[in-house]
Amino acid sequence: MSRHPYDRAHRSRGQRARAFFVLAVFFALLFAGGAATVYSLVRDMPNPSRVGERAVVESTRIYDRTGTVVLYEIHGDQRRTVIPFDQIPDSVKKATLAAEDINFYHHAGIDWRGIARAIVADILHGNFSQGGSTITQQFVKNSLLGPEKTITRKIREQILALLLERNYSKDEIFGFYLNQIPYGANAYGISAAAGLYFNKAPTDLTLAESAALASLPKAPTYYSPYGSHKKELLARKDWVLDRMADAGLVARSDADGAKREALVFAPPREAIRAPHFVQYVRDYLNKKYGEQTVEQGGLKVTTTLDWKLQEQAETIIREGAEANEKLVAASNAALVAIDPKSGDILTMVGSRDYLAKPLPEGCNAGVTCAFDPYVNIATAQRQPGSAFKPFVYATAFKKGGDRAV
Repeated sequence: MSRHPYDRAHRSRGQRARAFFVLAVFFALLFAGGAATVYSLVRDMPNPSRVGERAVVESTRIYDRTGTVVLYEIHGDQRRTVIPFDQIPDSVKKATLAAEDINFYHHAGIDWRGIARAIVADILHGNFSQGGSTITQQFVKNSLLGPEKTITRKIREQILALLLERNYSKDEIFGFYLNQIPYGANAYGISAAAGLYFNKAPTDLTLAESAALASLPKAPTYYSPYGSHKKELLARKDWVLDRMADAGLVARSDADGAKREALVFAPPREAIRAPHFVQYVRDYLNKKYGEQTVEQGGLKVTTTLDWKLQEQAETIIREGAEANEKLVAASNAALVAIDPKSGDILTMVGSRDYLAKPLPEGCNAGVTCAFDPYVNIATAQRQPGSAFKPFVYATAFKKGGDRAV
């Protein structure tokens, strides 16, 4: 028996009503869930108006084997001098844009194309190390949030970046960044970095020096000119100059000229003992725990170094290098002493004098110098020469002296 048309219409309206109710409940729950998620993200989020503030961080200290002699204190004193944005030279601004965020003046705080490129690079390399962070995001991370690598922190970073862009001009945000970003060796901001590394005011920096400083924030300790990766720093400096020229920020001829300029870094002014050993330890800590944890985590690091033996080793190398310079025109010397039972490094002297100037005078440090004080030749991969003969002879004697060559 067929139903009356009224019954069919009534049934259809009832089905639509139930479907509408189900959809309404679904979207209400979805909205409530989304609202709860957003609230959980923003409830404790710092106010963007606090951009002038910086969280207090603890110093990390590196000790000798007794735990009483401080070899080095990381971020024990934050060097920072804030200068107006219009007093920061264009060479620094353009080099920083090329190194960190070439599209800074063309996005609203988040560079979606940069994020997409970073995701593709992460998938291709399989290490998920690329972040696609803009200058605004980097400033938010360093001044308002923290170094932890979580999805929640990244979302907060993006929200704050968008809010910051609504409240401040591009030049203001760029000025915040250049005055607060860490450049390594406890130097915060471009003014402190220019004074520390080149003993200059920012306005006196050359194009090559500006590119070198712009190369540091990506990994300040790794690229430090006082560490073992100066060659990598100079390579990144040249990359920044090429990128500036490709983007039309400087003329190609100026970039090529800056690439040929020999950089002369000021001697380090930090209180540091066993400097090459300290850099060796810092490299290890950075690889194991991450650079930001080492710089801000308040770690107490007790090493294997024997400070009394280290002082004697430094004297031996300094006097021996001076004598060898006269006898055989040798430019450098190094010494490592290891406990044969435990393998502990008791002393490490990576060059004749960490505070000396490179030789010959006017050479390009890290490239053409016969002596570069910051290069740790104790850990450099060099031919052992005759120093390896005792091991060869000992092995031969152990296997049978009559067959020794």
